[in-house]
Amino acid sequence: TKPTQHSVKALLEMGVQPDILACRTEKPLSADLRRKVALFCNVNVNAVIEAIDAESIYDVPLLMYKEQLDKVVLTKLKLPLQHEPELQNWKVFLGNLKNPIHQVKIGLVGKYIELKDAYKSIAESFIHAGVANECKVQIEWIHSEKIDADNVASKLGHLQGVLVAPGFGGRGIEGKIAAIKYTRENNIPLLGICLGMQCAVIEFARNVIGWKDAHSTEMSPETKHPVIDFMEDQKKITKKGGTMRLGEYPCTIQKGTKASSIYGKQKIGERHRHRYEFNNKFVKAFEDAGMIASGINPDNNLVEIVELKNHPWFIGVQFHPEYKSTVETPHPLFVKFIKASMEKKSVS
Repeated sequence: TKPTQHSVKALLEMGVQPDILACRTEKPLSADLRRKVALFCNVNVNAVIEAIDAESIYDVPLLMYKEQLDKVVLTKLKLPLQHEPELQNWKVFLGNLKNPIHQVKIGLVGKYIELKDAYKSIAESFIHAGVANECKVQIEWIHSEKIDADNVASKLGHLQGVLVAPGFGGRGIEGKIAAIKYTRENNIPLLGICLGMQCAVIEFARNVIGWKDAHSTEMSPETKHPVIDFMEDQKKITKKGGTMRLGEYPCTIQKGTKASSIYGKQKIGERHRHRYEFNNKFVKAFEDAGMIASGINPDNNLVEIVELKNHPWFIGVQFHPEYKSTVETPHPLFVKFIKASMEKKSVS
């Protein structure tokens, strides 16, 4: 109890009296320990909450419910307890999470692999989508700087799906492009997010359309085929902090496309965090070659979703679907990506 007492003492010195103590612990808190903590920290005994180690973060809400944290909070706030919380869906989710029927191996190709928390939202979205498919999603973390044309088959050939992650800057770009080329040529399900979508556009321009110098002006300002570029109204802005497209924007999905079947509707809204865009000057050339702009921002005509006509599941999105995925509403792009990956057999 000593560290807890010292922590509360430090708070009191700053003029803060805690109402509730959530005590992290490896072992259950005994009644005697709870009373001791309550006495020396000047809180009610029922406000000493056991926050014991859990198998999964998704166990924590049920553990807090068992500790009656909800009732303690309502009492402190002088709010009525009108009904018990509805946790049945959460319990079903947790049951499916712990008892998957299927398993799938997904490669996450990114440049920040040494900092996996950079992709935390994506990893959690895979959990949500896996549970929706009664499937355990095993993520294989692959550093894009360590992929090239010579080793891409050995790194990706055993996977059922590949996600090419977002990011900024030129580091690891060629590895992402090599990974996308491999998934395109070998019919492996691909989901490209933000920079991942932009790399899919660059790869297609180089290896299908034949523009070998195609690139983003973020990495190659002098390219003759700037398939990814600033919007026209951004080009005069020199202080880059103000040029980023942030927040939720609308998107209209073309009927009859894979994106349309995934969402089940034509009007959607998704969250953005990026600076460069698909260059609309080249849209017709891409569509003639087989890459469809299946999602368009209705306000400024910017491309939000691309997909391949002749591929089982190849989709790139300029937005961040992982920002909207939750336990109760897993994002449809992740759900359908995992479903497609489950149906895919290893190439190797």
